[in-house]
Amino acid sequence: MKLNSRFNVIFPKIPIIGMIHLAGEDPVSRALEEISIYEKQGVNGALIENYHNHSLDVLKKVLHEVSNLERKIIIGVNVLPNEFHRSLSLANVYNADFVQLDFVAGKYKGHDFSFDSYSAFKEAYPNIVVLGGVWPKYYTPVDNSNLENDIKEGMERAEAVVVTGEATGVEIPLEKIITFKRILGSHPLIVGAGLNLNNVYSHLSIADGAIVGSYFKPNGDTSQKVDETLVSEFMNHVKKLRFSKGD
Repeated sequence: MKLNSRFNVIFPKIPIIGMIHLAGEDPVSRALEEISIYEKQGVNGALIENYHNHSLDVLKKVLHEVSNLERKIIIGVNVLPNEFHRSLSLANVYNADFVQLDFVAGKYKGHDFSFDSYSAFKEAYPNIVVLGGVWPKYYTPVDNSNLENDIKEGMERAEAVVVTGEATGVEIPLEKIITFKRILGSHPLIVGAGLNLNNVYSHLSIADGAIVGSYFKPNGDTSQKVDETLVSEFMNHVKKLRFSKGD
């Protein structure tokens, strides 16, 4: 299966992707407001996910509205749980540039993954960037799983590999990020959970970018609306980190 080379084309150095959780009484209006906040504060991407609202109709409404906006922010899709066929199809219909998938490699207790089906969808939409997890939160690898082998498999299936901790908003042990990056080498690594002001420098000095959700919400509550002050403060730290890396 052939991967595309668009990750470094659509994203700058150390990209930050803000989560859109589709929460609230009017999730469509809130999503549009949150995307506006992200764009204003220099967040590079917005990942629209049916986290609180599992209705695909709502997800589609948001994608439709966003597709008609004049914007610079990059839009991504994640249909839970790991529904790659729907994520890729919707990204194609609404001109989104990337998708996030819970996992693209490894075997997990109680969860199946058809590589043949995934490969067919990936080849059908060759320009869509995939951010794919390996040993992700809420999934338990089957006995005798080998992390290094699964990460290497993930490199062959996704333009960037996502590393997460034990749960939403929970900090990832630095050693895990180091291990992933050692195996990945130059292949992009995305921190998928648990970033905050205390670990942004240590984690993003190793990884190549991040997805941030809980930290942008008051008290880390994903049901709440994005707090622009939290976004601004976080992005100021990211800008300093980029500057220190010569961007």
